[in-house]
Amino acid sequence: MFKLFKYFSIKEWILSLVVVLLVFIACYSDLQLPDLMEKIIREIMIIGNNNPVIAAMGDKAVIYRNGLIMLGYVSLSLVSNVIVCLLAARIGSGLSLKLRSEVFHKVESFSLQEIDKFSTASLITRTTNDITQIQTVMIMMFRIAIASPITAAIAIFKAVDKSPNLSVVIAGAVFALITVIVSLCLIVLPKYRQIQSRTDELNRVTRENLTGIRVIRAYNTESIEEEKFDDVNKKLTNIYIFVNNNMNILMPALTLIMSGVSLAIVWFGSYLVHNLTLDYEVLTTFTQYAMQVIISFMMLSMFLIFFPRAQVSAKRVLEVLNTKNLIVDPKVPQQSTDIEGEVEFRNVAFRYEDASDDVVSNISFKVKKGETLAIIGATGSGKSTIINLIPRLYDVTAGEVLVDGVDVRNYKLEDLRNKIGYVPQKGVLFSGTIKTNYEFGKRDLTTTDMDEASQIAQASEFISKLDQQYDTKISQGGTNVSGGQRQRLSIARALIKKPEILIFDDSFSALDYKTDKKLRAALKEHTKNTTNIIVAQRIGTIIDADQIIVLDEGKIVGKGTHRELLDTCEVYQEIALSQLSKEELE
Repeated sequence: MFKLFKYFSIKEWILSLVVVLLVFIACYSDLQLPDLMEKIIREIMIIGNNNPVIAAMGDKAVIYRNGLIMLGYVSLSLVSNVIVCLLAARIGSGLSLKLRSEVFHKVESFSLQEIDKFSTASLITRTTNDITQIQTVMIMMFRIAIASPITAAIAIFKAVDKSPNLSVVIAGAVFALITVIVSLCLIVLPKYRQIQSRTDELNRVTRENLTGIRVIRAYNTESIEEEKFDDVNKKLTNIYIFVNNNMNILMPALTLIMSGVSLAIVWFGSYLVHNLTLDYEVLTTFTQYAMQVIISFMMLSMFLIFFPRAQVSAKRVLEVLNTKNLIVDPKVPQQSTDIEGEVEFRNVAFRYEDASDDVVSNISFKVKKGETLAIIGATGSGKSTIINLIPRLYDVTAGEVLVDGVDVRNYKLEDLRNKIGYVPQKGVLFSGTIKTNYEFGKRDLTTTDMDEASQIAQASEFISKLDQQYDTKISQGGTNVSGGQRQRLSIARALIKKPEILIFDDSFSALDYKTDKKLRAALKEHTKNTTNIIVAQRIGTIIDADQIIVLDEGKIVGKGTHRELLDTCEVYQEIALSQLSKEELE
């Protein structure tokens, strides 16, 4: 938890010092009240004495003066505490703002491998729920965790000074308090770790349910999903019940200790007063100091109820922030050569972390500017893996991937990805409008840019029928447009970028054959100087490619044109015959 202080800015450190000073002032002011009350009680007892001579020795001015001083200390404490609350809220909110920003930027820099390691659901929890826990405890730390020890320390010192004999009672109470609090923390802390992991699981199940709601309803599996959710929900609830049941012991235990201390002080104090070794007003002052000690520990225990969970949350957030990025910019980035739009794989192999076998191995090919390379193969043969290596979404395990004659690992990531237009297998659109989605490809868009890209992507036809056209709202994930429209908008977004290399990862799968054919013809006409790499399942989509690579179980089993592969590659023949008749192939 305390490692998070390194994310404090200079302003927050200054505010923290001001808070500590104000907390000390408030504590000091509160602890002056019992001494002043002692003086007032002494004067009242003198004035109220039955002996007129002694009563005449009392001074009402002392009572009024000390009363006004008490009022001043109370006002000072009140103002200090109000300012402490405001500054603590500002410090806690500022830290959470910084942490959310840091975690978000860190996740943005992650490769797919790091995201897979944490899981999307866990990263969402760490960015939201975990940081909220930290913020809550950080505010409590300045308001309670600092004030309580200061108050307890000063109160113990003053109590010992008033009556060393009665101080044994406070010592016993403090020992009992520490024993109860530490014991409960040791029991509960492991459960707090489980709470956050169960929260991750709950988020994952909820996210899957909302994302796949259409499939769930189509297969009438609502009851199964409800059972799955209930199982995760009950496990989280049971942990909360266990934690709360244990923590509920704390307040009764503290109340019992406080009541016992009060009883012990009155019991032994009355004996000392009776034997004239302790004045009544001193006993009253001592009792107030003892209660200050007990109340301080009670307040500290409230903080300790929240602290273990925040400690776990801080560890989880730091896990993200301290994760070493696997894919980073080189120390000395290499500049592009005179070659443009060329992609080459040299004996490339790739293996996922902790996997026993390579996903792809011994992959070698070259595609030059203006050419079209197609990659085809059975599901799971490694097609998407190969194209993910080009923009360095993953790094190769062995071999080299070269863009424009330079190993992609020697490029600055921004420079490398500026050369590439990428259309993923699932057409991802972001909430906003068609225009704001297009702006991912180019910030300073003109209507001409959008018209040209939409026309090539065969999207202009349905966009022109929309009332607001490019200002039409797009919901999160593009759920308010069809799959084919989503793919065409994704393709148009990549075209607006005007990259050297266009990568299509099975990006025509939702298009009908007619639209597919028109789109390929438009691409061929308008992207003559652009290198196209197409992953596809349809033979019709890749039939005109300059070079086709056939994959089987992560290895290249065929390379050539459509006609060459029909004659030489058995795997390609099987795929082709499963989709087209012999007459169509001829």
